[in-house]
Amino acid sequence: MQNKGLVKLFAILFGLVSIYQLSFTFKANSIDDDAIVYANGDDVKERQYLDSLANVNVYNLGIADYTYSEVKENAMNLGLDLKGGVSVILQVSVKDILKGLSNYSKNPVFNRALDDASELQKNSQNTYLEDFYVAFDAIKGDTKLASPDIFANRSLSEEITFDMSDDQVKPIISRKIDESIVSAFEVLRKRIDEFGVTSPSIQRLGNSGRILVELPGVKDKERALKLLQSTAQLEFWDTYKGEQFMGFLNQANELIKGLETLEDETAIEDVVVESQDSENDKIADLLGDDPDSLSVENNPIGELIRGFGYQGGPIVAQFAIKDEAKVLGYLNMPQVRALIPAEMRDVKFVFGKPEKDSEIADLYALIGNRDNVPPLSGAVVTDARQDYGPTSKPVVSMQMNAKGAKIWEEMTGKAFAQGSYIAIVLDNVVYSAPGVTTGAISGGNSQISGQFSLNEATDLANVLRAGKLPASADIIQGEVVGPSLGQEAIDSGKMSFMIALSLVLIWMILYYGKAGLFADIAMALNILLIFGVLSGLGAVLTLPGIAGIVLTIGMSVDANVLIFERIREELAKGKSQKESIQDGFSNALSSILDANITTGLTALILFIFGTGPIKGFATTLLIGIATSLFTAIFITRLIVDWYVGRGGKLDFSTSLTKNLFRNINIDFLKKRKIAYIISGIAIVLSLGSLFTNGIDQGVDFVGGRTYQVRFAQDVSSSEITSLLSDPAVFGSADAKTFGSSNQLKITTKYKVDETDNAIDEELRNSLFVALQPHLEGVTYEDFISDDEHKTVGLMKYYKVSPTIADDIKKESFWAILGSLIVVFLYILSRFKRWQFSLGAVVAVFHDVIIVLGVFSLTYKFMPFAMEVDQAFIAAILTVIGYSLNDTVVVFDRIREFFNEHTNWPLEKVINASLSSTLSRTLNTSLTTLVVLLAIFIFGGDSIRGFMFALIVGVVVGTYSSLFIATPVMYDSVKRGNAADSLRDKTPEELEALEEAKA
Repeated sequence: MQNKGLVKLFAILFGLVSIYQLSFTFKANSIDDDAIVYANGDDVKERQYLDSLANVNVYNLGIADYTYSEVKENAMNLGLDLKGGVSVILQVSVKDILKGLSNYSKNPVFNRALDDASELQKNSQNTYLEDFYVAFDAIKGDTKLASPDIFANRSLSEEITFDMSDDQVKPIISRKIDESIVSAFEVLRKRIDEFGVTSPSIQRLGNSGRILVELPGVKDKERALKLLQSTAQLEFWDTYKGEQFMGFLNQANELIKGLETLEDETAIEDVVVESQDSENDKIADLLGDDPDSLSVENNPIGELIRGFGYQGGPIVAQFAIKDEAKVLGYLNMPQVRALIPAEMRDVKFVFGKPEKDSEIADLYALIGNRDNVPPLSGAVVTDARQDYGPTSKPVVSMQMNAKGAKIWEEMTGKAFAQGSYIAIVLDNVVYSAPGVTTGAISGGNSQISGQFSLNEATDLANVLRAGKLPASADIIQGEVVGPSLGQEAIDSGKMSFMIALSLVLIWMILYYGKAGLFADIAMALNILLIFGVLSGLGAVLTLPGIAGIVLTIGMSVDANVLIFERIREELAKGKSQKESIQDGFSNALSSILDANITTGLTALILFIFGTGPIKGFATTLLIGIATSLFTAIFITRLIVDWYVGRGGKLDFSTSLTKNLFRNINIDFLKKRKIAYIISGIAIVLSLGSLFTNGIDQGVDFVGGRTYQVRFAQDVSSSEITSLLSDPAVFGSADAKTFGSSNQLKITTKYKVDETDNAIDEELRNSLFVALQPHLEGVTYEDFISDDEHKTVGLMKYYKVSPTIADDIKKESFWAILGSLIVVFLYILSRFKRWQFSLGAVVAVFHDVIIVLGVFSLTYKFMPFAMEVDQAFIAAILTVIGYSLNDTVVVFDRIREFFNEHTNWPLEKVINASLSSTLSRTLNTSLTTLVVLLAIFIFGGDSIRGFMFALIVGVVVGTYSSLFIATPVMYDSVKRGNAADSLRDKTPEELEALEEAKA
């Protein structure tokens, strides 16, 4: 080997850099452990402890000092499944953005096109904007996008004029929407930065308006979700006095009572006109003599009232929180609003923020307007901070810009003069409605109070400072993992890693003796480099990522096996030890590169199409392939040359393996018809099951919500399924045992189209109520808590909207098809013959169909989850890479034998090639299987199905490389009478061949 000194230098440098990078991880873990001990279970104290060290030098490496913030920045990032936390994909509403760009146009064509586009989205792979254009073009008639009441409005007058065509307007609208999504991205990024989560991740996903946010380790998950979804629509409204609407409530009550009893709604005009009773009489009329005895039929609004506001205040009445929607439904009925005096008909009824632990909310009457635009909005806020009010309760203090300060001075002056109030409304909830007692307020200073907790006030200040989202953002895919589940994943990942590594290291020594020990040393360096590169790149380590590293260890053995088997062949030919080592490394290089490149290509496609943990798996696989190539080709060679140079003797075998797989001569081609029959039967069974039995499609592919719940005692999955499928709960649900018998994975499509955070909370509460008899006294707070030591309750929550489920299906299809095309083209370019590509692709199709078939045939009775989801697609792509790895090694040997043994017939060349690589094929497959089995048994419930797919894939892939890929290549060559064309020829030979044909 040339340049040994350079290789040594690189190895030392890479090793030192990796140790340097990993040292930050060890230091960060040490400080975090100290914080946990100091806090003794108090999350606030733990956060304060770590915050106090943020800018303090805590780590000295001799060449530099590092603060805690810098240490955390350089430490390895743990993914959601290892650390717990929140991962969501937010869909910024393009529909809302279009409405805003049109100044909330009332144009019927425009609004119908918006609604039609929403319908099209349910079964479309287009973006919302593309479907809006389709819907608009279908119904527009003479209406143009550049109509004055659509986009040729005052706000867009500098860019869109009424004489523009639709084709001229569309790129401008597309750009405006992209700018709004970028704005939403920046707002979310600022909010996350203020939230104080370590190692957050936020990224745009294509041009669809989707934003991926990952917050590993976040403690208060509900708070984080609210922070992400809050539009921060801050508004300031003048208010009416509540008593002005007492007569109206009385009339509304009588009107709705009449609608309950009269079939002819035209009778409403005869209902009671405005009463002249006193305010007390009006209240008495509403409540009746005995409120407890009243029913909806004889007192529909009155029986809902729980109290009234103070004299002269802005509160109309008080209602139960659960009745808010019903009350607003009554009050906003056109017939009911017609009863409001004309001068107050612009009223806007809005509920206030209830006090902590209260079930009562105040109803406010705001002075509205035709355009529903507040006199002052939160856009004028330039700064906000958490503060304390006169009663030492948390409040939010704000500073406005000059324009806002002027309007605020006018509003407060008017309120002071009239003795009225100003309602401060956030996301359509009144947080406070203070009166003005000291005259007009100048300077633009204002304050929001309203029963805040310290965290709520802090978050609101952060949100206002970051700015409001330009449109609503719905969670269309979300995953919430508890910290206790993350710790279990770390423990199981460590165990599977250590067991798999130990088995591989021992096997190499048992099989190859001292040479195996040298390969183990190189492998140890390989592991160090993998973790060092992961840490240096800032990559996120996930549980599938750990599986990827362990799988890489198994596959990295392949390169050493190829080299050592070639050296053994050279020694068997009678060559000297030194010459055999030189030729062995040289001859194995082509096969090593081809095998790793094909696997790397599939991993690259997985990286491009995957998200979250799947991308983590692909990342570690790609890094592992690169480092294993370096360590196998250079480091193993360096150690072997050093040992031989000192006079050492290497047999590359032990007494047990010395003659193993020697002088094998199997007629594989003679057995190909039997193999075709076996494979044909397996494929027919697989396809039959896929078409009749189907597959267990995960939430990723069908949409819905999944809850992983752990119970104190074993539970019956069928009993829980029946319980949750009751129409009073979810109507339809599926519960499966997940790992141990006291743990279930519960899936439901109930309200799958509703993505609001309040719906998520409603469903979690319904789940808790239904499961309560099986939870043995666990409270709701404990059920959903983030206690790091929680052993009973909701451990993990995952949801996917139908829209993104369709997109995941599409991306999975393209990922598999793309990998097949890429591999076909690579093999074609590498071997220059389409027959090789055909054999490889047929074998891959064979492997994929059988793996799918096995899942289809067995998912109903296997004791672990066998859902077909994104992780399964990752497994399929890995199987493709592994199968090709085997096939390419065989093809390399076939090409080599064709050129070495020009007189051999085609059958002999192929059989000899397969026989000579059998040792390598079985050795690598067994090693990989041992690794996979270790992960399958010890690696945790969440990746068991993933590992099972890989195990089946490795077995089937090994079989197909021997009995499908090569025989198909052989049969396609034989039928075309093109055996000679497989040999490499000189230009002179090709010319002679052409002359002979002529």
